[in-house]
Amino acid sequence: MAITVRDMTADDVLRVAEIEQRSFSDAWPASAFLELLGRGYARLRVAEDAAAVVWGYCVLMRAADEGDIANICSAPEVRGGGVGGRLLDDALSAADASAVSAVYLEVRASNAAARGLYESRGFRVVGRRRDYYQHPTEDALVLRRPHPDIVSPPA
Repeated sequence: MAITVRDMTADDVLRVAEIEQRSFSDAWPASAFLELLGRGYARLRVAEDAAAVVWGYCVLMRAADEGDIANICSAPEVRGGGVGGRLLDDALSAADASAVSAVYLEVRASNAAARGLYESRGFRVVGRRRDYYQHPTEDALVLRRPHPDIVSPPA
């Protein structure tokens, strides 16, 4: 499937919220996406096919010199087809261009597919948030990916 990544608009929010509801037990409401649109610190993007059907989305936020992938998801029926990877690569390219020192995200400890994707892009586990997710209750792993051109001091 040919995928294009572009800025999210208010017209996309209902489809994005529908994907979110089908994907997460603790889903963001549509109002959360609407509130972030146009905020200077938030970059909301969607992945669409040639027929302009939205199949995924990503929310990247910036605070000081760090980035946070607050939300990234592809529709269940296209998972494993590269949509998430395209969205993640788009977010990381934007973060690198804005010279953030590192990008962070949280992922369910049991989400092996997402963890594999993140690890393939240089993310490493740096922490754990106990009982972070609900329905079911589960820990989140905190992942970090340093800017590729910034050398971090040894830990």
